[in-house]
Amino acid sequence: MPGNDSVGSVEVKHWRFAEPPDQLVLRSGATLGPIEVAYETYGELSPERDNAILICHALSGDSHVASHPESAGSKEGWWEKMVGPGRGIDTDRYFVICPNCIAGCKGSTGPSSVNPRTGKPYGLEFPMVTIGDMVHVQHALVTQCLGVERLLAVTGGSMGGMQVLQWATDYPEMVVSAIPIASASRLSAQGIAFDEVGRQAIYSDPHWNGGDYYGQELPHRGLAVARMIAHITYLSDRSMHEKFGHRLQDRTELGYDFGPADFQVESYLRYQGDKFVQRFDANSYLYITKAINYFDLATDSRAARAAYERAKAEGKGADHAHSLIQAFSETQARFLVVSYSGDWLYPTYQSKDIVRALQANGVVTTFCEIQSAYGHDAFLLKDQQLADMMRDFLHHAHLAVRNGKPGPRPARQEG
Repeated sequence: MPGNDSVGSVEVKHWRFAEPPDQLVLRSGATLGPIEVAYETYGELSPERDNAILICHALSGDSHVASHPESAGSKEGWWEKMVGPGRGIDTDRYFVICPNCIAGCKGSTGPSSVNPRTGKPYGLEFPMVTIGDMVHVQHALVTQCLGVERLLAVTGGSMGGMQVLQWATDYPEMVVSAIPIASASRLSAQGIAFDEVGRQAIYSDPHWNGGDYYGQELPHRGLAVARMIAHITYLSDRSMHEKFGHRLQDRTELGYDFGPADFQVESYLRYQGDKFVQRFDANSYLYITKAINYFDLATDSRAARAAYERAKAEGKGADHAHSLIQAFSETQARFLVVSYSGDWLYPTYQSKDIVRALQANGVVTTFCEIQSAYGHDAFLLKDQQLADMMRDFLHHAHLAVRNGKPGPRPARQEG
């Protein structure tokens, strides 16, 4: 039997919608359907239906956010340290939903799924998707499948944080509170550059075959290199120094060759790459990194798009900072924005840009930069400070809902 700190054994569920001729119209104008969504739920929805929390995963994540190692057939989830009874996101109190994003490869429709038109995997015939498209699908799952009309909170880190921002701006009436962690309103040029190098590694693999590799030799080498590149960006110089330094791997002196890894850090990166290809699809990696690169809340949110169309009709332009303020103009959620001092992929200044735009709209906002030497991936590690903040923030948000005051918001500040 699971221990008292367990969420228990969980089951991946599937929901199918957007059946032809009612396919989903994507941001690009292309259509997609039918769409299958893999998701997991934890805890129980309250009789008042006011305790639902949506967790959005990062690039390589999936619906399996938590579990318990003692449960039969179960394995540890990607945010095990945060989700569970008595943890930051307490499954004794809240009903937690975690879907796998579309374009992924862990149960939701993506490039490895069968194209109903051809009877073969989509490959690169899969349409390009955006963060907004992912959120649109999540909205359908939450409202149509699960019957939840309001979310107590939406949270996630990295790409998950981008989805949080999209949720709070595209569906403001549904989101009571929002917790974007180690994220940004758009990726930096440096971040886009690293993603492009990773994609080029996949393109260069002789087995990639223009994305049509299913049922054949898979482009494991290219995907492994892409993962190695990305993994470097998730760490920090200090954490790599403390973990590896200049120490050798399985040898007492330099090999002076190109064979087995000389250094521990080389061996570690090779291990991370080899492990990743066993659970992820190369084409999904291409599509999801593109979605991250395309994301820009200042132009992608519902309010920002409307403002852009108005400005265009009037022959005017708008700077990015002002557009980001406009993006939050309809937001009703209270915010907890979290960054990490050692994160150079999504640095703190990007979180502060979000905070300034929220405050300009009079949105109740709490901000914290957590001091950490562990880089971008710090939010996935055991962090009592983050757990305590999330527990308190969710508790007060839930109390406000129960007291009929879900979203206090002063008048918007112009400027």
